[in-house]
Amino acid sequence: MTEQAVNIGQYAFTASDHLLLDTSVWLLIYGPQVPGDSRIAPYSDALRRMLEAKSHLYIDLVVLSELINTYARMKHRLVAPKLNFKDFRKSTDFQVVAQDIVADAKLVMKQCAWVANGLELPLVDGLLDEYAHGKSDFNDQVISAFCSQHGLKLVTDDSDFKDRNIPILTANSQLLV
Repeated sequence: MTEQAVNIGQYAFTASDHLLLDTSVWLLIYGPQVPGDSRIAPYSDALRRMLEAKSHLYIDLVVLSELINTYARMKHRLVAPKLNFKDFRKSTDFQVVAQDIVADAKLVMKQCAWVANGLELPLVDGLLDEYAHGKSDFNDQVISAFCSQHGLKLVTDDSDFKDRNIPILTANSQLLV
């Protein structure tokens, strides 16, 4: 259980907050949306409140890469589910999708400060050892270590972060229990 998870709807953002929004949140705000998805509104509202409070938002290469790749795979399932993904990427349909993804990625980046993760090899070795146990996603480990190292709160809807010892802001009830 994550002792530090806080309901994002009840959180009062300030200018002293330093936040990393993960891929799950950016996709809910800017990605392909499913009508009626109740997860969209809490994070869209939270982003508005973060920006109004002048909170510090950050993004790194792991989150950006996950955002672009997951967004592309989501659009693939919507636009051309019968094509395999590599063939879809080579199609003319993908050119329009790629332009939309880049436009949204650039919008995200305008709202954030870019931060290189700078994780040192000994820490990465430890993450690899943890990964070898087969119970975690490597990118989630990197994001958790990055937040810990830089004193960032993680804004996420991803329940995989449940047992991470970092401050979390979320609307996901599985993280709030």
